Amino acid sequence: MKKIHKAIVLISAIFLFTSIIFMYGCEHTKVDEGYKLIRIHIRANSNDKADQAVKLKVRDALNAIIEDKLSDAGTFDIAYKRLEKLLPSLKKEAESELRENGFGYGARVKLNNEFFPTRTYEGVVVESGYYDALIVELGDGAGDNWWCVVYPPLCYVSAEGEGKIEYRSLIAELWRKFISTFRS
Repeated sequence: MKKIHKAIVLISAIFLFTSIIFMYGCEHTKVDEGYKLIRIHIRANSNDKADQAVKLKVRDALNAIIEDKLSDAGTFDIAYKRLEKLLPSLKKEAESELRENGFGYGARVKLNNEFFPTRTYEGVVVESGYYDALIVELGDGAGDNWWCVVYPPLCYVSAEGEGKIEYRSLIAELWRKFISTFRS
């Protein structure tokens, strides 16, 4: 009887988790059959070690701003409009970070709808397709990129000791916490 109860609870949890994912992260748009989410892509100038390192510094600076301004965005439209207003300050912050680290090239920041291949982030699969995205190109933008999803927030920034930044999936953490309560 206890095993049947646990199985029912687990099936209910899976159903709840799947519903949350579809409700917040996988709603199809009417325009392009993509998902109603906003990705972020920070494209390095090149694959040179220094260009890749500064890309991560720009990422940290921009994510701090984005997390602050989008943390309470309840809908896709609100998040998108806030990002539109933030474009000039995100560009300014990216270029400031580049200058502070001795780079002479600039940054371009835009919102665009682009095709992206299938990617997995912390076990969450984002299927290939056209997505709205905050695109940050550093210099030539020809190097490897860093990506995540800023709406709904599949990643967020948290301070970890001596200035280190850790990126995690909020949804995956909530799921692990929820499941762990039923594994006793």
